Amino acid sequence: MSVKPEHYDVIRRPIITEKATMASEANAVVFEVSIDATKPQVKQAIESLFGVKVKAVNTTITKGKVKRFRGMLGKRKDVKKAYVTLEEGNTIDVSTGL
Repeated sequence: MSVKPEHYDVIRRPIITEKATMASEANAVVFEVSIDATKPQVKQAIESLFGVKVKAVNTTITKGKVKRFRGMLGKRKDVKKAYVTLEEGNTIDVSTGL
């Protein structure tokens, strides 16, 4: 598959947290994706950008918190995460860039 510019619009950045590290033991990688990205779009983008075979894609939307900044109320943006499970033998090193 060829890399298309819209693949870079779908995948924002990898997420490196304690929970994401635990998911990597089950051959899964966590990415922040565009809020309107679908599972097939995420699968196609990951397969073309990293050259791996994707087994499954699970997504979750985390609603933004209401926080105070200098006494004023503000709202953080909503974030969509994609848990991408890879086929056996495929790996993605998230510590290196694209």
